[in-house]
Amino acid sequence: MQLFVALAFIFQFQPVLSVTSCRTLCGSIAIKYPFGVDDGCGAPQYRQMLNCTNDLFFVTPSGRYKVQSIDYEKKTMVVYDPVMSTCAILQPHHDFVMSDIQSVIIPPTSDTVFALLNCSIDSPVLNHYKNLCFDFAGHSCDELYGACNAFRIFHSLTNSSPPCCFTGYDTVKYMSMNILDCTHYTSVINADSLSGIGPLDWVYGIKLSYSVPDTGCERCTRSGGTCGYDTETGVMMCLCSTSTNSTRECGSMGDIGGVQKLGLWTIFHAFAFVLGAFIYLIM
Repeated sequence: MQLFVALAFIFQFQPVLSVTSCRTLCGSIAIKYPFGVDDGCGAPQYRQMLNCTNDLFFVTPSGRYKVQSIDYEKKTMVVYDPVMSTCAILQPHHDFVMSDIQSVIIPPTSDTVFALLNCSIDSPVLNHYKNLCFDFAGHSCDELYGACNAFRIFHSLTNSSPPCCFTGYDTVKYMSMNILDCTHYTSVINADSLSGIGPLDWVYGIKLSYSVPDTGCERCTRSGGTCGYDTETGVMMCLCSTSTNSTRECGSMGDIGGVQKLGLWTIFHAFAFVLGAFIYLIM
């Protein structure tokens, strides 16, 4: 009886693997590795960065940004800040904030320009850190304030064009809008191709460049599996259509998943331990 109870206890707490259903579409946007909208799908580095509620959203500490497109060949994602000012609408002041890991593995591209608007003459980017501002395809503050209905108010309030600054993501990463002493910002993508094109025709948004972890995912997908990870350990796994998940690929009985190997090995040792203890007690 003691042996039966001990074995029942052991088997009750062994890890059970289940096949995770990984969605491959959110709205009209394909979901492929390294991304996932279901826990355990994609690469663990991107866990919970995307949220699918009818539309696809990129989630950061400062909010949810609608994903407009993902280019899996160029490894870029374009997101739109719904409360960001644009040429057409002036929005309340706020910051764009990414987590530390997001800033490393999926930062804004170099051709995404942040325009800091209506800055004070005491702004650090106009004084000690003025080197952070750069020429943006020949465009000027006067052009931005004059062409955009949303920004003309800045000109009308002072009867002159208040300072602005065209800069990169690192500036807004390390300094908040309060520190920068600018009331609003907007961001424009594909800046390298905007020479001679006015603000009314700019594409407003934030383009992100992501990296793909080298985990052998191609081998998994070629075998019919889906790349994912163990939600408790973060260990990469190949999610298969059968009940057997693998660490590398599907369809190979010679490659039992590492979690399964661990479970079987634990059961063997526990059984040997209990059996030895039982024999010791009855002798």
